[in-house]
Amino acid sequence: PVSSTLKAVREEESSFPRGGASALTPLEFKEVHNEAMRDVLFEAGGAAAASALAGDSQKPKKKLKRNDKKGGKTSEPKEKKETGPKVEGLSYKKLVPGTLVLGCIEKINSMDITLSLPNNLVGFIPITQISDKVNERIEAMTQESDDENDNEADDAEMPETDDVKLDSMFRVGQYLRAYVLHSKEEVEKKGPKGEKVASKTKKRIELSIFPAKANTGLATSDLTVGTTVQASVVSVEDHGLVMDLGMEGELKGFLSSKELGAGLKIADVKEGQVMFCTVTGTSSNGKIVKLSADIEQKFSKKGKLAGGKASWWLSQANTVDAFLPGTGVEVLVTDVGKNGGVVGTIMGMLDAVGDFFHVAGWDQTALEEKVKVGNKIKARITTLYPNAETKKVGFSILPHVLSFTPAAESHPLNALPIGTIIDQAKIIGSDTSLGLFVDTGVEGVPGFVHISRISSEEKIESLEKTTGAYKIGATHAARVLGFNPMDGLFLLSMEKRVLEQPYLRVEDVKIGSVIKGKIEKILERGGVIITVADGISGIVEEAHLADTKLKHPEKKFRIGMEVKARVLATNPQKRKVRLTMKKTLVNSDLPVIASYDVEPGMQSVGTLVSVLAHGAVVKFYAGVSAFLPVSEMSEAYIQNPSQHFTVGQSLTVHVLNTDAEERKMRVSCKDPGSFGDAQKTALANLKVGQLVSGKISEKSNDDIIVELEDVGATGLKGVVIIGHLTDGSQEKNTNAFRKFRAGQKLTDLVVIDKNDLRRMIHLSTKPSLVAAAKDKTIVHSFKQINEGAVLKGWIKNTASMGAFVSFPGGLVGLALKGSIPIEKAVLPNFGYNKFQSVEARVYAVDMEDQRFLVDLKPPHAPKERTEGEKAVPLDAINPVDGVSKTVDDYRPGKLTKAKIISVQETQINVQLADGIQGRVDVSQVFDSFNDIKNKKAPLKEYKKGDIIDVKVVGLHDARNHRFLAISHRTSSNKTPIFELTAKPSALKSQDAEEALALEKITTGSTWIAFVNNISEECAWVNISPDIRGRVRLLDLSDDVAQLKDVEKHFPAGKALKVTVTNVDAAHGKLDLSAKRSTGKPLDIDSLSKGMVLAGRVTKVMDRSVLVQLSDSVVGSVSLVDIADDFTQAKVSNFEKNEIIRVCVLDVDKSNKRVSLSTRPSKVLNSDLPVKDAEVNVIRDVQDRELRRGFVKNVSDKGLFVTLGPNVTAWVKVSDLSDSFLKEWKSKFKVDQVVEGRIIAVDYPLGHIQMSLRPSAISGKIPEKQSGLEDFTKGQIVTGKIKKVAEYGVFVAIDGSNVSGLCHVSQIADRKVEDISKLYEEGDPVKAKILAIDTEKRRISFGLKASYFVEAEPESEDGGMDLDEEEADSDDDAESDGGVDLSHVKDLNIDEDEEDEEESDDDIEMEDAPPATEGISTGGFDWTASDIFSKATAADSDAESDDEKKNKKKKKSEIKQDLTGDMVSREPQSVTDFERLVLGEPNDSKLWIQYMAFQLQLGEVEKAREIAERAIKTILQKEDSERRNVWVALLNMENAYGDDETLEATFKRAVQYNDSQDMHERMASIYIQSGKTTKADDLFKVMIKKFSQVPKIWVNYADFLLSNNDRVPARELLKRALQALPRDLHRDLIIRFAQLEFRTGDPERGRTLFENLIGAYNKRMDIWNVFIDMEMKHGGEEKVQADGVRALFKRAVADEKCTAKAAAALFKKWKEFEEKLGNEKGVNEVLVRAKAYVASK
Repeated sequence: PVSSTLKAVREEESSFPRGGASALTPLEFKEVHNEAMRDVLFEAGGAAAASALAGDSQKPKKKLKRNDKKGGKTSEPKEKKETGPKVEGLSYKKLVPGTLVLGCIEKINSMDITLSLPNNLVGFIPITQISDKVNERIEAMTQESDDENDNEADDAEMPETDDVKLDSMFRVGQYLRAYVLHSKEEVEKKGPKGEKVASKTKKRIELSIFPAKANTGLATSDLTVGTTVQASVVSVEDHGLVMDLGMEGELKGFLSSKELGAGLKIADVKEGQVMFCTVTGTSSNGKIVKLSADIEQKFSKKGKLAGGKASWWLSQANTVDAFLPGTGVEVLVTDVGKNGGVVGTIMGMLDAVGDFFHVAGWDQTALEEKVKVGNKIKARITTLYPNAETKKVGFSILPHVLSFTPAAESHPLNALPIGTIIDQAKIIGSDTSLGLFVDTGVEGVPGFVHISRISSEEKIESLEKTTGAYKIGATHAARVLGFNPMDGLFLLSMEKRVLEQPYLRVEDVKIGSVIKGKIEKILERGGVIITVADGISGIVEEAHLADTKLKHPEKKFRIGMEVKARVLATNPQKRKVRLTMKKTLVNSDLPVIASYDVEPGMQSVGTLVSVLAHGAVVKFYAGVSAFLPVSEMSEAYIQNPSQHFTVGQSLTVHVLNTDAEERKMRVSCKDPGSFGDAQKTALANLKVGQLVSGKISEKSNDDIIVELEDVGATGLKGVVIIGHLTDGSQEKNTNAFRKFRAGQKLTDLVVIDKNDLRRMIHLSTKPSLVAAAKDKTIVHSFKQINEGAVLKGWIKNTASMGAFVSFPGGLVGLALKGSIPIEKAVLPNFGYNKFQSVEARVYAVDMEDQRFLVDLKPPHAPKERTEGEKAVPLDAINPVDGVSKTVDDYRPGKLTKAKIISVQETQINVQLADGIQGRVDVSQVFDSFNDIKNKKAPLKEYKKGDIIDVKVVGLHDARNHRFLAISHRTSSNKTPIFELTAKPSALKSQDAEEALALEKITTGSTWIAFVNNISEECAWVNISPDIRGRVRLLDLSDDVAQLKDVEKHFPAGKALKVTVTNVDAAHGKLDLSAKRSTGKPLDIDSLSKGMVLAGRVTKVMDRSVLVQLSDSVVGSVSLVDIADDFTQAKVSNFEKNEIIRVCVLDVDKSNKRVSLSTRPSKVLNSDLPVKDAEVNVIRDVQDRELRRGFVKNVSDKGLFVTLGPNVTAWVKVSDLSDSFLKEWKSKFKVDQVVEGRIIAVDYPLGHIQMSLRPSAISGKIPEKQSGLEDFTKGQIVTGKIKKVAEYGVFVAIDGSNVSGLCHVSQIADRKVEDISKLYEEGDPVKAKILAIDTEKRRISFGLKASYFVEAEPESEDGGMDLDEEEADSDDDAESDGGVDLSHVKDLNIDEDEEDEEESDDDIEMEDAPPATEGISTGGFDWTASDIFSKATAADSDAESDDEKKNKKKKKSEIKQDLTGDMVSREPQSVTDFERLVLGEPNDSKLWIQYMAFQLQLGEVEKAREIAERAIKTILQKEDSERRNVWVALLNMENAYGDDETLEATFKRAVQYNDSQDMHERMASIYIQSGKTTKADDLFKVMIKKFSQVPKIWVNYADFLLSNNDRVPARELLKRALQALPRDLHRDLIIRFAQLEFRTGDPERGRTLFENLIGAYNKRMDIWNVFIDMEMKHGGEEKVQADGVRALFKRAVADEKCTAKAAAALFKKWKEFEEKLGNEKGVNEVLVRAKAYVASK
């Protein structure tokens, strides 16, 4: 065979010196290239191909005749023309179907893979374009899903399939070769009904990585070492993978487990997985290709890719088809810098180009140094150009592409996440038509700004490197849009709209965040779509449009309206955002629940999505839902949740518990603070059958809620249903229920059931149950159910089979039909009612299934046996031993066999024969302690069904669980339960066992005991079936850790080796101890300091814990001895009866007091760190040391801090802080941990003084504040009133420690009678410094308004606590950083229409309807409309009629009623009225006259009926008419009704009318009728309910001032400023100032106006109102007239006064002087006006 010319050329090139210049000229290279191509093409296509090649070879020669105009160099034009192929990058147009391209996985989705391609392109690989195996798995899953729905399908033959998870088959950063399917797709646009209306072309590159497509063009002969192939996994074998190459024939690939690379393990490989591999060799028969997926390489220290595996680079090839994307090659460089790229050839014949992106062309200098003509460089092929004139490939020399590694060690988006704004992005390179390359600050990762993303304001056609705004070296702000791992570039944008956009991706929209957007579309189904950001929209479903369901959402919302919403959930993959506009959710400050990983107790707001019979489902954010049980819906009992809750309702709940793995959560609506640790402990300690007492807190229709008392904690509530009140009939229960009242105390309540999880306690007052509880015969567990026992219970329900009987503790027994009295059996429901009390006798018990049968027939007296009559013994049927015939055969001492029917913790229940049962107590099984293998569960080795050897020892009394001798059997008609023993020692003889007696037990003897149950103070144990003793909890073990959870470590049945400590046979008491060493009992004489003991918490108090050490010794642990770190010292960490380890600190034997400590350094390890050392005596405290302690007392003298049990330090008030604390007592509370420095210790007297000043603690001098030297005479400052005295006020300057006196003569321009009426402590003021005496350290102030005539504040000199300066839009629209109040409607302030700058931008508030004259009937005003109107009328008196016509806005007034004026006395009868209302049913005036007519006749009830008729008759759309009737009804109830009827009517009026309007009218009614107290209470409700309505605050202040309550009125201003938004503050203060002029103190009103003028730039409207108020109040007096003139002068001279505003002021001033009759004054005004015009 003829050797390939391509290979020969490669061999010749290998002899060239490395790095040296080539010996061939470019023309010679081209000739070699054509010769090689001719050989290849002749082999493939014959002469036609050769002629085509010849034709192509002539084309470059024609181009040699043209000069290179762009280059500027003409010395070698021919060579530049012939350097061949065009350097170009990829684009949508160039990616035609069939193109092969190398890419890097950017993102893995559930249904596709995002592949990053060269040149800033992105493609997508659908899940169906991966491999045949993956498609088979998908088809199998689909088939399996179909078969599950097909009842006739035979699924036995179906293979098990796993879900296809792409993230388990691929990884981000993995390189793959892809086949382009298409780069454009048609997208249909559908109309509103789903019909197709149009179609458009969408750019989307869809790819395939099928091996058959990714390896297109490869032949078997091309598979040499270094060739790259893409293969899919066919099967996973022990030593490697069988791979499918997608090539014809039987050719397969094998990938050894050692060649997996990238940390991949063979166990993680899935069938169908696709890998990019290199060929390392072939098998001898040529059917197996050896592959390697270990393709990641590393650079050497010099930055070069040298050496490594031979398979990393293709060194020889048979055809050019072997050069596919991803193949590593060597390129001989023929041109550098052409179009910013590199041109070369591969093996001398295949053209290769590296475009601007993949040779880092933006750095021209670095490129020319790195790449030189004639050099060979390592490169990796990235793409093929199928449409090129001659075959060529694109390559990359970027380091990460060469090495198949990520562009950076850590993902670049971790350093600069998407959305990050780079303020100073420096341009480091540019391409004329592509875009800019910038330095992002991340080493080795530059950024790219496409030319279309440079500016959103202008279109940029081309870029220049040395000139213009985007030249190299210039800096601009840019925002990160993404990262292309293939290009190794950040994708950036410099567009202004992108920089200002709040969100770039759906991922950036945080769940729970509050967003503002505009309504984009209103959906027909009721929801709306909101534009969140450019390209991001969110949907608000109909249920989330408002807190209540809207009937017509389209009326409330309109397209383009700006709304506020909260993000409920996001789906980045589907680009969906769900929002809510519910106010309760949007305005909530509670944390957001967006996952199941939350802490119990967390509060949040959720929405009800489902209401069930047993609870409701609450949904939060991100799809998290929780279950709300019915028991947690309210403190009161709720029977039907649907009556109290509705779907869509928002609820504030707190988390009870959550399971993140199971995605489950339970929540509660109950107050979490009402059920804390104390309540949980008390509930746990509450026992079924316990008698309790309490008070009735609530009464419903069928139950009573009782708050329990004396149960260890407050807040526990139980429920008594009506059927549990008596033992009598339903009527008797009903009569008893009626007698109960809220607050009534109940005793003898028996607990019949409880649920700790749901906090439910069920109580009963049935006398039968109460008596059983007192006699200790009440049952509460199945262990107490024994045959023959007579129990008190109640009927639960009945069925055809019989009646179910309930007992305390949730126990339920069945009374079969035959066990019901004969006379009841024929009655419906057997004659029983639910909850009816019954007495039942247990006659059958199923221990295994825990079921039992009861007999409800009354007991009969046993028939006495006549003399000579013998008892007939019962037969023993199917005896286990096969010998016994009757029951009498089982005599004491008899050895027999028994069959185990159940094994419990403390006994084995056995069967001797059919119907004959026995039991073996655990104490009768083992002879010695060592025989017990499992000490915790001794009987675990016995199984049901086992046959064991036993000996009869006696009878077992099932009624009282006692042991009886055989002689105690009273009747042979009843089968007894035999007491047996299985001890090996007892089975050796047939002698009767002698029962153990208490008298035979001696102190000090040891026994084997078995735990029976655990009580609060001790554990009860059995040493024989009949003898039970107690072991104190402290004596159970020497290990305190076990005592912390006694029930866990000492379960029922556990074996203990005990020692007898005391025996009292007379009283049947036996005391035992399980400790190893049981010496002398612990008493106070045996205690010594330093002993570490175990103790039981008996009581937890506020500042200490009582601990019992023994029966006679109790000690206390004080707060300072609880922990080594005082911040961890909390008595709440202890629980009653908890076992803890303590250390003895001190023993006072005379007073029998023991001091203990639970510090870990004392009871565990002395080497543990101690943050707060012990202070036992005063000598332990040293001067100047830092100490922490607990606040013991807060007094007027300061704080008293506990440092130790008997050591207390004193902190003076002056030592509490470096700064002045006005309300210092509120900063400290008892038991608060504080830190301070000891500043004095008097050991003889035992006194310690401490300082909490931060400067004393840190040892640093506090930062120097402004002193007296920092101020000058005449300076204007701001401050606050420090103190008010008769002779003046003391002012403290803001930001300093300087304060001084303002004498009473300097407070105002007029004489001040009472300073306290003007100022209060804490009021903000503006003051002028009048004098400074540095020697005496004194400063004097002046507060007169005249001091500030010439002074203009610069920024924040206002005396009131106002916002920053308002934006000045009159002149240059520059903002001083404040809030533009020009957009806020003034509260009852009139503005001049001509003053355009002051009023054009205002938003008009809703005007109140015009008032009509009220109807006066019965001595009161029906409309409640004349109370607040007097203020409006009074204020408007100061304005002329002409001015009112020019007003742009109307005044905001209290809404008036439209009830009309009733002047006619007709009609005269009821008939007349009925005729009129029939003709005009919607006329409220007629209805009100009709009511008044009835009232004149004294028929109040009929007037009410008429009002109710009117409300029902008047149409819904006639809102004002219906409202008039409601107001009239309120007036009538106020005058003729009582408080209850008035309150009920008012609640209904609020429900059916505007709530705010009704509250205002009700307040007016109260004021008219002189009920000022009720009016005041209602106003207090209104300012909370309508806190955002300024008018409410103003009306309340007017009411207070009218009643001479000035102090509360001025306090109201402070509260209003805190509640209302800042943009309403100015207008609110103006209204309060007006009120001060009218009904308060005018001097204070002037102060408020002066402060407003000084604080706001936009103040001409304030000047107008100020002048009007001065003119109205005393303006005609000479003194006041001079003050008005001074105001006119100051207003005209104001720099903010425009020409139009000045004209209006001069006009008003002239009219004022004319009204006074002052001609001189009129002339002076005219002169001033002319001078003003001349100056302008």
